[in-house]
Amino acid sequence: MNPEKVIYAFTIILAMTLNFGFFLGDMHIAGDHHVYELYAAIFVNAVATILKFGDRSHIGSVLLASSLVAVIQLVAAAGVWGFASYVIGTGLTPTALASVVSLSGGALLANLVSVTLLVIETVSLRR
Repeated sequence: MNPEKVIYAFTIILAMTLNFGFFLGDMHIAGDHHVYELYAAIFVNAVATILKFGDRSHIGSVLLASSLVAVIQLVAAAGVWGFASYVIGTGLTPTALASVVSLSGGALLANLVSVTLLVIETVSLRR
């Protein structure tokens, strides 16, 4: 067992599950979506993106691209949350929360692509 590959796969799967945990719930109820879970998803997705920089294969490029999409979507979600809460001053309205959750859903889709490609790459490896 290669510890480097275990950490790599662990980080990718953790990124997806944290994002799923934030995404799950009613789109208009703020209590279903905790801000710290969003920040944890951003952090772990950023770590997963950094881990993907060393891979020079074609599938590694697609993994990096999907990870970058997830990070951008999650940072945009945090930006919408912060903008609605602190710049506009209206607080997290149901409309703003729906935007945050929708952006998180896009990131979740990118995470699903990463995990699917990881599984495909793992299955196609020859011993």
